Amino acid sequence: MPETFGRLGSRSAEAGTSLQARTWFQKNWEKSSPLHLAAYALWKLNWIHPFTDGNGRTARAISYLLLCLRLGYLLPGTNTIPEQISKDKTPYYKALEAADEKWAGEKIDLSSLEELLSGLLANQLVSIHQQATREGGRSI
Repeated sequence: MPETFGRLGSRSAEAGTSLQARTWFQKNWEKSSPLHLAAYALWKLNWIHPFTDGNGRTARAISYLLLCLRLGYLLPGTNTIPEQISKDKTPYYKALEAADEKWAGEKIDLSSLEELLSGLLANQLVSIHQQATREGGRSI
């Protein structure tokens, strides 16, 4: 059954949903891809909506942190995933809505969020390539 109570702002519902999320992470940390874990955090934190203000920023920061933790290092590059989302939130909102629609059908499907995060990660890493190949750099 969908967890619509999370959107209603009930503190006890938020606590229960937060516990479910923590349990999900414990079960899926090793077997899920880093992008899937980040997508789940992004979706679930927005779903729980635990704060009066700053839920999106917090969800994006935690999602990015989990991605880095699962990979085992801080991701290189400028124009990070959270920064890119902040510059254009429309694809982010659409991906969240797609996940919500799947959840209304009682299925967790984060493929839209994973695709979004994958593209944003690629953009972030391109900046490293550009930095490494820009003119004026050292030659061997």
